[in-house]
Amino acid sequence: MLMQTFDLVVLGAGSAGENLANNVARAGRSVALVERLRVGGECPFVACMPSKAQIRSHEVRHLVGRAVELGAAGAAVDAGDPTAAFTASAARRDEIVAHRDDHAHAEETESAGVTLVRGKGTITAPGVLDVDGRELRWTDLVIATGSTPTVPPIDGLADVPHWTSDEAWSSSVLPVSAVVLGGGPVGCELAQTLARFGCRTTLVEATDSLLPGEDPSIGAELARILSDDDVDVRCGVTAEAFEPAEEGALARLSDTREVTAERVVVAVGRAPAIEGIGLDILGIQAGKQGLEIDEHGRVRGQEHVWAAGDVTGIAPFTHTANYQARIIAANLLGADARADYRAIPRAVYTDPNVFAVGLTPARARDAGIDVITAETDLAETARNTTEGAPGGRLLLVADRDRRVLLGASAVGAHASEWLHEAVLAIRAEVAVEVLTDVVHAFPTFAEALEVAVRDLANQP
Repeated sequence: MLMQTFDLVVLGAGSAGENLANNVARAGRSVALVERLRVGGECPFVACMPSKAQIRSHEVRHLVGRAVELGAAGAAVDAGDPTAAFTASAARRDEIVAHRDDHAHAEETESAGVTLVRGKGTITAPGVLDVDGRELRWTDLVIATGSTPTVPPIDGLADVPHWTSDEAWSSSVLPVSAVVLGGGPVGCELAQTLARFGCRTTLVEATDSLLPGEDPSIGAELARILSDDDVDVRCGVTAEAFEPAEEGALARLSDTREVTAERVVVAVGRAPAIEGIGLDILGIQAGKQGLEIDEHGRVRGQEHVWAAGDVTGIAPFTHTANYQARIIAANLLGADARADYRAIPRAVYTDPNVFAVGLTPARARDAGIDVITAETDLAETARNTTEGAPGGRLLLVADRDRRVLLGASAVGAHASEWLHEAVLAIRAEVAVEVLTDVVHAFPTFAEALEVAVRDLANQP
């Protein structure tokens, strides 16, 4: 059996694993990176990048349809057949994601001095990882195996045509109709994309609001926007059963309605990918959301085992994974770096965007904090008028006693760009009274923050 010894073995080459391995190797440590599928993980190939590419395509197509309204044309502009447009958007998407070829990622990793090992890694003893018969010995191990789409055990689902979100963002074929299960970020992005390309789309969410992790008012505003795009939004409803139908699938919903669709799209969430990697060998038991880690990134109860990315269940976004990778890399190289998750942004790239950071009012109150809130109607900003944007809303949450911002959320044009000011304010604990003295360029959407912050400052 081939045996090699490394300072660090990283299991999983997604965003966290790839960046961590490269940074530690560049610092002169011996590093092996183990991956059975693609270096780079889901984000560059079947998630973040392809989805944003196709979202941009439907945004432009939507703007073309508004050319007369926005004064860009004197007569209606024909954007062409929607099915052909979807095919064109998929071709552009596939170019952007390099046709899901990880060659460039692998090459960069190896040029950083990392030993890339292709295959399935399994912990076989303390300090030992087996990769298809190749034994890697480690001083430190980072588990960065990511997550996999959850497919709920709904009666008949396996018998009808269905996609996970990964498959939906990889398809070049536009279904005539679709039922999207899940009103979280991915489900909402998929539903709007399909609908704007002409697919008859029904969005089913089990809770009473879209984006159940956010304030209900944000979900309600997004539901209005998606409905304007002809998405049939059904909240507080579940799919009880499926059966084959001439169109593809017949969905029996809990509100007693039946919906037929060519394709079912499953976007109800993801689960940490930790099965079968040998955690029991190290006495590690996963928590409810995944591997429990401390502020340094160590798996609790372990000295030399670390975890980063979706597998931790903490704010499962690519930017969180990259942040955790930086923290762990610093600690492996002798620093005392500690993660602070109070200001991790949450973005939904619908058109217009949803952006949130920090605590919602309900979560702040659950934590025993006396909160004050303020809201702004984005339709009242001058930039919304010049942009011809569909309006939206901004919600700020502050600690009444400490006078600092705790949370912010918005639905509005380009919200994912202009609301990062709130990320900094929450992370740095900037006083509300200081925020009232910030000057924003006119006209910008960020001016909405001035109105809401002044409202907060005026509340006792």
